Amino acid sequence: MSKLILISEGIENKIYFIRGVKVLLDEDLAKMYQVSTKRLNEQVKRNKKRFPKDFMFQLTFEEIENLRSQIATSKGGRRYLPYAFTEQGVAMLSGVLNSKRAVLVNIEIMRAFVRLRKVISQNKELAKKIEELEGKYEKHDMDIQGIFNAIHKILTIEERPKRKVGF
Repeated sequence: MSKLILISEGIENKIYFIRGVKVLLDEDLAKMYQVSTKRLNEQVKRNKKRFPKDFMFQLTFEEIENLRSQIATSKGGRRYLPYAFTEQGVAMLSGVLNSKRAVLVNIEIMRAFVRLRKVISQNKELAKKIEELEGKYEKHDMDIQGIFNAIHKILTIEERPKRKVGF
């Protein structure tokens, strides 16, 4: 069980945004499930009907290159393009792999997705509050600038020459 705790702590680092969705790669999932990537993908292929395009898709060469530049590691040594599993695809994997470990790992992965959604939600709220503060400070900046302009005008008014009183 202690290995499972270690897995759950690192799951968030394995979730990537590809094609606008959060996904886990087949290689990372296989490591978590303690099966080979080949075995994981074999089970998926045997149960293709359970994995529509919104549950799983194969990466393109361009997506792999972008991913490599983001994580600064090589996912080389493979003969085929990796598969990416969405949250729903990961949920489906526990039934396909049909092991106690798969069920436990899936529970931790689902929790990781929930934590990630929570963080994203909190960041949106924080961004909104910062935007509101920026608006307030922008108005204050304009008010302060107006005060400085008024002071500057007062200080730079030329003294009028005094009238000579002549007799």
